[in-house]
Amino acid sequence: MSSKNQDHISLTPASNEIFDIVVIGAGVVGCAIARGFVLEGAHVAIVEKASDILDGASKANSAILHTGFDAPSGSLELDCIRDGYQEYMEIHQELGLPLEKTGAHVVAWNDEEVARLDSILSQAHANGVADVALIGKKELQTLEPNLSGNALAAISVPGEAIIDPWSAPYSYLRQALLNGAEAFFTCEVEAGTFDNGVWQLQTSRGTLKSRHVINCAGLYGDQINEKLLGRSTFGIMPRKGQFVVFDKAAHSLVNSVILPVPSERTKGIVIFQTVFGNLAVGPTAEDQISRRDVSTDKDTLQSLINAGIDKIPALKHMPVTAVYAGLRPATENKDYQIELDETQNWITVGGIRSTGLSGALGISKYVYKLYSQTGNKHKPVKNPQLPKSPVLIEASTQGLRRDWQKSDHEEVVCHCELVTKREIEQALEGSLAARSLAGLKRQTRVTMGRCQGFYCTARLAELTDGHFSNPIAKKINNG
Repeated sequence: MSSKNQDHISLTPASNEIFDIVVIGAGVVGCAIARGFVLEGAHVAIVEKASDILDGASKANSAILHTGFDAPSGSLELDCIRDGYQEYMEIHQELGLPLEKTGAHVVAWNDEEVARLDSILSQAHANGVADVALIGKKELQTLEPNLSGNALAAISVPGEAIIDPWSAPYSYLRQALLNGAEAFFTCEVEAGTFDNGVWQLQTSRGTLKSRHVINCAGLYGDQINEKLLGRSTFGIMPRKGQFVVFDKAAHSLVNSVILPVPSERTKGIVIFQTVFGNLAVGPTAEDQISRRDVSTDKDTLQSLINAGIDKIPALKHMPVTAVYAGLRPATENKDYQIELDETQNWITVGGIRSTGLSGALGISKYVYKLYSQTGNKHKPVKNPQLPKSPVLIEASTQGLRRDWQKSDHEEVVCHCELVTKREIEQALEGSLAARSLAGLKRQTRVTMGRCQGFYCTARLAELTDGHFSNPIAKKINNG
């Protein structure tokens, strides 16, 4: 691997250094916790077995910032979502993070669902989301004129928003690294012992020492607990969610997030805009054994397309740009599984399902509270350094300019998503340099447009030569 990728990143753990905290797992929750603890003054290391962050459950979601209006009342999940929502609102501008406050509508499509709207409204108000209101068919048609005439009524949730699901965790971890954290990639935790108040973690890159460990391993959280603690109070049962992404021309067919009336098992299939200018439908909820299988299947994707057309008839004439699937780390419990083992200086953060993006910052606050209640204190960082997220969104209303809109942008490599050579080169350098095509996609959106990389992959192979452990050119040559 090129040394270009090693700027500010530790590839071999320093065996003599003792960290205050080691965070296992660089998903959105792990990145948020690393940031939160660093800003509180702790010396933090984050370890990730993949070559890039967000390689597990966090790589695929609906990118909605939830208010918590429909979270279980009195739950830890609700507390974390509310706190996470509030902090995102407070920091998104200083970090350059996108936010489009589109609002949402929980739409009832039959009389049975209409009858359940009152209970959703009552729950939202009980959860402290006071601006949620019931609207009738006429008002709904005015607000969402492209919805099918079968829509009967809805709950309006003005506070719901859409965000970039990847720039947020990248910014969280960048801020942690700028203010003293260390990150270890391609670094899998294999074993560990706790003695005299210090953990010695045996990883695929050597030994890491830490006074405390926070398990944010997502889909593998139960296995990490079993491996290092000898037990786990929950089991991960992966739940696959497949999505269909329609062409950018479909973006204007809705003005808000269109939510279903949820069931006991799932929030159901959502129709939502993306901050990148597309319209998506999903996710499904398919329980499975595999923790790696994120394949899609034709019949399920067609059912999503049909569901979208059934609710928005104009989608019938819109091409599908992309399909994808993600896994949610569901457990046998509905609530988050956040547990402190004070005897072994260990905090488990597990069972963070579909609301992890919204709840991440709130989860960080809660975990630090658990940590500090055991007598652990640090001196918060004064005037912490602030990273600026690159602008990738299609939203001139926020006063932001994409790189291609600047007069000196030079070469545009990915014409579907208008990604410049400069953006790609920047993503290949620095503290979180992309080490795989998947990582580069999350940082720049290359190959994520209409042609899905058909026209730009060869050029990307040239630009990324020497940066990836699994070169793009090798994939091309191997078919």
